[in-house]
Amino acid sequence: MMIQIIFTQKLTADFAKLVNIASCLAIFFVATFFSGITDALAQGSVKSSHGAWSMVCDTPPGASAEQCALMQNVVAEDRNEVGLSVVVLKTADQKAKILRILAPLGVLLPNGLGLNVDGKNIGRAYFVRCFQDGCYAEVILEETLLKTMQSGKTATFIVFQTPEEGIGIPVDLSGFAEGYVKLP
Repeated sequence: MMIQIIFTQKLTADFAKLVNIASCLAIFFVATFFSGITDALAQGSVKSSHGAWSMVCDTPPGASAEQCALMQNVVAEDRNEVGLSVVVLKTADQKAKILRILAPLGVLLPNGLGLNVDGKNIGRAYFVRCFQDGCYAEVILEETLLKTMQSGKTATFIVFQTPEEGIGIPVDLSGFAEGYVKLP
């Protein structure tokens, strides 16, 4: 019984470290990239472009190495006020890959964020927190989802303003596979 408790505590501690790392990266990306697209690109540097995706890198205060993310900012075709920032990153310890989406304030949180790739329903991610610039949904980028995105043409993220009204925002996946491979 004692071994099980220690093992559970270790898993909880490891998970807490992962959450802490992801939270630090979230704060880094919020502060650096989402305060305004023009300002953000001036602060971080675009290391490379891969189709519709950009690899943006910066060294956050206190970090010993540069951190990079593959990202794309999009706006709904018929609703200029509804946009998303889609970010893919690897944690500093290289143990997890994260897909993080910043949606605007005003979205219906309980419905989460829907995802379709090339018309195929992938599922939903739930919002984890909101800041003054919007609300974040994030998932661990498992191999199945990664391969789907690498081979897909268009991902459609769906935000809800009411339980019945979903707004689909297309994200071009061209260059995603190439960019992901080059992501440090």
